[in-house]
Amino acid sequence: MERRRPGRRGEWLLKPLVLVALIAAAWGMGAGDTAAGRWVLAALVLSLLGDIALLSESEPRFVAGLSAFLLAHVAYVVAFALTGMPAARLALVGAALVVLAGVTVGRRVIPAAAREGGAALGGACAAYLLVIGTMVVTAWATGRPLVALGATVFMTSDAILAWNRFVAPLRHGHVAVMVTYHVGQALIVIGLLR
Repeated sequence: MERRRPGRRGEWLLKPLVLVALIAAAWGMGAGDTAAGRWVLAALVLSLLGDIALLSESEPRFVAGLSAFLLAHVAYVVAFALTGMPAARLALVGAALVVLAGVTVGRRVIPAAAREGGAALGGACAAYLLVIGTMVVTAWATGRPLVALGATVFMTSDAILAWNRFVAPLRHGHVAVMVTYHVGQALIVIGLLR
C-alpha cells in the first residue's frame, strides 16, 4: 500500500532537481577527472535514484531507496579512501557520533522497523546504520572539515527520516530531512572537490 503525504508536489520536482544540480556542480568541479571524483559522482547518482524511489512511501520503494542510499554511502567511503584518510584521531570523533546516533536513534528505529516490516526490514535498517556509520567515520578520517560536517549532517538527515517513519512523526520533520540531506551532500561535494 502506498502512503502519501499532502503537499508533496514541490518535493517531486525539487528533490531530484537539487541532486541533478549537485551532479552538474560536481562534474563542473572536475569530479570526472579523478578516481575519487568519479566515486563522488556515483554516490550522487545513487542518491538521485534513492530520492526517486523515496518519492513514494510504499515499503518496496522504501527498501529500494534504502538500498540505493546504502550503495551511495559505500561509494562515498571509497571516494574518501582514495582521497586519503590521514586523520585517524578525528575518525574517533566520527565514531563517537555514530555510537551516539546508534544509542539514541538506532535502538528505537531498528525494533520499530522490525515491527512494521518484519525482521528483514529491521535487519536492513541495522545494515544501513552500519554503512552510514562507516561513511561518517571515514569522512572524519579525511581530515577535511567540510567533508566531516557534510557526512554528519547527512547522517542527521537519515536519523530524522527514520525516526519520522518508524518511531513518531516529528513536527516539520520532513522539511528538516530535506534541508539536512541537501546541505550534507553539498558539503561533501565542496569539501572533496574544491
